Amino acid sequence: MIVVVYLVIIQFGGRLVGGWGDEEDILTTRGVVFTMLIPLGLALAFTYAVIAVLGWWHPVLRDDRPVSRWLWVVPGVLLVVIVVGIDYGALADKGWAFVIVLLIATQFVGWGEEGMFRGIGVTVLRDHGLRERRVALWSSLIFGLVHLTNVFSHGASAIAQAVVVSLAGYFLYLTRRVSRSNVLNSVLHGLFDFALLSGTVILIDQQAYPGVFAPILAYVVLAAVLLIKRRDIEPSHRTDGDAVVASA
Repeated sequence: MIVVVYLVIIQFGGRLVGGWGDEEDILTTRGVVFTMLIPLGLALAFTYAVIAVLGWWHPVLRDDRPVSRWLWVVPGVLLVVIVVGIDYGALADKGWAFVIVLLIATQFVGWGEEGMFRGIGVTVLRDHGLRERRVALWSSLIFGLVHLTNVFSHGASAIAQAVVVSLAGYFLYLTRRVSRSNVLNSVLHGLFDFALLSGTVILIDQQAYPGVFAPILAYVVLAAVLLIKRRDIEPSHRTDGDAVVASA
């Protein structure tokens, strides 16, 4: 029910606020404010209000179930993808005000979705007694499934997006665990979306920035590595109560 309310705020709230401001896209600073910043800010406020009411600050913001240290490769690869994927030229053409507003809006996405799905979602699944491999699986699948609501704005392409997002959700879940908090995955999530938008949506009469294809290669590489080393994800000194996390 919490996820449904969250989606209503983003999907319908975004259209309502965008219509109120007479804005339909993010090609201008004003467009970003009305179609992204305001509705995403409301969704972010809702997410952390729920966390406060439930008293879940610690389990949401901290992760007490470590993984093997080699998994720092996951956030490392995501960071490289972000650096490569940002279309610096397109952003320069937009001006500093647009860049700052878009950066804030995408951080709202990162902190909101990570708070909801890697924070509240993971905590709920753990509280229901699921082992970590199932926590990883279901939190990632739910994250992907909610993106199917984009079918109203993106059509059938939302299905492929949901599959890719599920995989990304698993990478972000591992980032949360290896960093022992919900901070790094939130920041990287926002920057990742910032990079994607800079190389696709904000372009006018230009082809997509080649750097946006970096995530495809990175996803394939990370998925292959995690599949091969899936038995080495949990630390070797884990207790009998710890779960073995399988790759998504």
